[in-house]
Amino acid sequence: MTAGPVRRRGAFARLVERPSAQVLVIGGGINGIATMRDLAMQGIDVMLIERADYVSGASSASSHMIHGGIRYLENGEFRLVHESVTERNGLLQIAPHYVKPLKTTVPIFSTFSGVLSAPLRFLRHGAGKPRERGAVLIKVGLVIYDSFSRGGGRVPRHEFLRRRRSLEKLPRLNPDIRYTATYYDASMHDPERLALDVLHDGMKAGRAPGALGPGGAEMGSGALARAANYVEAIGVDAGGIRVRDVVTGEEAVLTASVIINASGPWTDLTNEALGRDTHFMGGTKGSHIVLDHPELFAATGGREIFFEHSDGRIVLIYPLNGRVLVGTTDLEHDMHDPIVCTEDEVDYFFGLVRHVFPDIYVDRSHIVYRFAGVRPLPGHGDLSPGFVSRDYRIERASLATTGTTQVLNLIGGKWTTFRALAEHLSNEALGILRAQRVSSTKGVAIGGGAGYPRTERALRRWLATNSAGVGRERAARLLARYGTRATEVIAAISADETDRPIRDAAAYSTAELRHLAATEHVVHLDDLLRRRTSLVFTGDAGAETVRDVAETIADTLGWDEDDIAREEEAVLAMLERQGRYRVEEEVPAGVTM
Repeated sequence: MTAGPVRRRGAFARLVERPSAQVLVIGGGINGIATMRDLAMQGIDVMLIERADYVSGASSASSHMIHGGIRYLENGEFRLVHESVTERNGLLQIAPHYVKPLKTTVPIFSTFSGVLSAPLRFLRHGAGKPRERGAVLIKVGLVIYDSFSRGGGRVPRHEFLRRRRSLEKLPRLNPDIRYTATYYDASMHDPERLALDVLHDGMKAGRAPGALGPGGAEMGSGALARAANYVEAIGVDAGGIRVRDVVTGEEAVLTASVIINASGPWTDLTNEALGRDTHFMGGTKGSHIVLDHPELFAATGGREIFFEHSDGRIVLIYPLNGRVLVGTTDLEHDMHDPIVCTEDEVDYFFGLVRHVFPDIYVDRSHIVYRFAGVRPLPGHGDLSPGFVSRDYRIERASLATTGTTQVLNLIGGKWTTFRALAEHLSNEALGILRAQRVSSTKGVAIGGGAGYPRTERALRRWLATNSAGVGRERAARLLARYGTRATEVIAAISADETDRPIRDAAAYSTAELRHLAATEHVVHLDDLLRRRTSLVFTGDAGAETVRDVAETIADTLGWDEDDIAREEEAVLAMLERQGRYRVEEEVPAGVTM
């Protein structure tokens, strides 16, 4: 018996029952999901398939930031920066439950470094040797950066401080700094949950009359928007795309007038399955580690420490969910190879922490999780990865077997601009279909951001209305976790007399997790632990917790004891591979833990 067979057959069946649509989106990362949502809002019949779980690829391996891309200015990407800042400000409004202002400080170790090389890279489109940025260059960049927020800016302007004032505010910083620059971008503390909200909204927008299933959890075959995870494109057949349900092995042929390849770094591999040899992509791997380190957490002062290292790589030390996120790398990667955070990268991160906070000791015993992903960047030849454009473009082609079915390949894209990108991609599809745009997603609240209380008074009113059955404190915690969609979770908890805290993870409960398993396309235990909750990210998914969660959702997903054991084993193996390291290391003399 495979994991979650009943629900999987249902999800795949909705595609098989009506295998034709106007648009088929391949790829369930944030850009594919956002495009599906946009098209559904225009009344377009749209299907989406994802070969693994939703948001399990590049979209799940982000640095958890919504940012304007200040460093892109040096490469002359003013359009991208302007769009990014605009979209950042917009997301602060339409997704306030997951996107929050983020105070960001740049430690600066020189005054003029990079001033001469920056124009060279601009004129030569990124050519030149990477160098750590000095105060002058950073100041100029921040002035320009602030200017893009005029007329609707949602964050304060930047400030510059000299060494003495900087160390007063952040006393654990490297005393060799000359200045600090502080500006605001935005955090995205639960990117996977934000993407799931976008998916939920897309499915809701595409719901045809009578398509709502029992309890509102499922949509029937009448839905204009259909989506299924764990469904992969494996070839072309009879003028359509042959797909396979990864869980059951069942195959089917899906047809559409427009196919959108939103596979991110796997775009060329998807095209290979569709019978075309393309070389659009040249993605680079970025890795991160998550540390349980209260001393380092306190040293950040609640702000992200962000700068560009001398090798051109972006460096961040980021307090998040009670832990510290450290990243990132920018390495060439072959998509046929495993995507993992290596030991060399871990050592590189430790060196970065020592550079910024030299008297704080960090080793592998502090790691609770590590992850890596590949950025969906365009091919870039000999250009240094740090200078490859983060902008996006759309490449048109036709399906090899028909010559008439249009394929839109998305090249590039980043979390910050997903809404605008999806609108552009949808417009291309609408043009091919000769359909009119009905509405824009600009300014439209996402998921639990609708009606989210923004003032203390509004918060008190919301809690007074929604605390029955769970208590005020728990209602507040659920609101922070799900936005106003917390009302659905509260209703599920209130209706379950057997609800209890999860073993060794009391912030979650059995009724809450059963609700997520039933309504959020969960197929495997890993889906729930890594992308519907933060249990793995924070290092709270110990062996007892993993077992308890598996047993909790077993009935909901139709698992027997063999399924539970198999799912549990897979998760524990993943944790061992990706970061649950508790290696005892000798502490050097004179170092205080």
